[in-house]
Amino acid sequence: MKKTIILLACFMQSLLITWTLNAQISDDNKVLKEKIDTYLSKGILNGFSGSVLIAKQGEIILHKGYGMADKEKEKPYTINTVSTIGSVTKQFTATAILKLEEENKLKVTDPISTFFKNVPNDKKDITIHQLLTHTSGFTDVIGNGDFDDIPMKQFFKTLFTTKLLHKPGSKYFYSNAGYSILARIIEITSGSKYESFLMEHLFIPAGMTQTGYLIPKWESEEIANGYAYNLIKMGTLISRYKKQNKVTWTLKGNGGIHSTTGDMFKWYKAMKTNKILSKTMFKKLTTSYILEYEDGSSYYAYGWAIYNSDRNTKIISHNGGNHVFFHDYIYLPEEDVVIILFVNASSREVEVAWPIEKMIFNASYNPKPIKKNLFFLIFDFIKSHNIQESHELISLIKKDYKTSIKGPSQLNGLGYRILKNEIAAVNENVKWAIEIFKLNTLLYPNDGNIWDSLGEAYSINGQKKEAINSYKKALELATATNCDWCKNSTKALNKLKKN
Repeated sequence: MKKTIILLACFMQSLLITWTLNAQISDDNKVLKEKIDTYLSKGILNGFSGSVLIAKQGEIILHKGYGMADKEKEKPYTINTVSTIGSVTKQFTATAILKLEEENKLKVTDPISTFFKNVPNDKKDITIHQLLTHTSGFTDVIGNGDFDDIPMKQFFKTLFTTKLLHKPGSKYFYSNAGYSILARIIEITSGSKYESFLMEHLFIPAGMTQTGYLIPKWESEEIANGYAYNLIKMGTLISRYKKQNKVTWTLKGNGGIHSTTGDMFKWYKAMKTNKILSKTMFKKLTTSYILEYEDGSSYYAYGWAIYNSDRNTKIISHNGGNHVFFHDYIYLPEEDVVIILFVNASSREVEVAWPIEKMIFNASYNPKPIKKNLFFLIFDFIKSHNIQESHELISLIKKDYKTSIKGPSQLNGLGYRILKNEIAAVNENVKWAIEIFKLNTLLYPNDGNIWDSLGEAYSINGQKKEAINSYKKALELATATNCDWCKNSTKALNKLKKN
């Protein structure tokens, strides 16, 4: 009896300890949720819009939409909004390949000549493994963008006759086209269309009903519109797929699949519980094979990038985007944390999955507030200020955004958008364009093209003397080998001199 009482007391003490720990974890998660939610909510005014899901040990800590999925209709971005996952598509392709290997229908050591006829000698021995790890030597892309509708036979004929960038297996070079080859291998081996195979063998078993290209019957209002620079409405990718009634081979297998935060969370649970792939195959999917960066900071597995955290734990991750939409997926299996991010107005400033990762594991870490991207900042400033205050804008750009300017074409393109009033009605747009062009000439004084742009703006504004000086400067800096604007500049200068 005494022994029973002691055992019961120990059991009750254990329950109390467990309850206390769980209560502490729950309280910590509440604090973390509020901290991250505040950070993202404050970022809405500066251009953050999308959805975020964060989970620890399978418990959802934060799942919320922010900003607008459709600005014109004032439709909020919600947890059910559909958007593209971009290149995170690749891990679905890789998973499908390993699913076929698990079913003994192929091997990752198989050469592509097993699946394609008349492969040139320099490419016939390229293996599936090399395609998966971006070491095949194939170029990155074939064609002109994601919607270049190249017929299948022509696409692969062109790809297979394109010169390799390096000897297969010798180097890493990220190849979207390589994953298009993998998508075709899935079709050839399975006898199913690529999307149909993913739906049957990956998505449906994982409980994912909101993931795919064209099979899910989404309503248009469920799909996020994209906004370049958070300013220019680009519409949806799904509407482009529907218009073409297909997904082009330039995109299939390497990008463009759409999903939601909830569905991608279901994918995390399917991976975690080995619902789709066995433990052995999942390990194969997420094993580091190729050194991606010389400093050893990142490796590539099969459709995943593999990192070590600052706690020396494993990170399985990938992102994807097209400069309008952006998706980030970060999974830490040892700590059982997943971060899923969708953005429909992409810029470096709003790609915040990694600051969130730091917030989760470092309670003292406070990220810098999300700031406006350069274009959004400038147009927002112009709308609310007059030209006499332009010096404030220039000072702000020099102080906080100089590192965001990657070359003369960036501000040059922005200046022309202002000059042509393409984005929004602003007062004195010609004068504002002049200020942007002037800043650009200060940053890149030896680029003749931007002096030509400044001359054009001065001319439109009736500043003849300044226009002549700018055109002269442009032509002084012109190079004979690279001057597609010289004729127009010369013509404009001669016309100004005559008048």
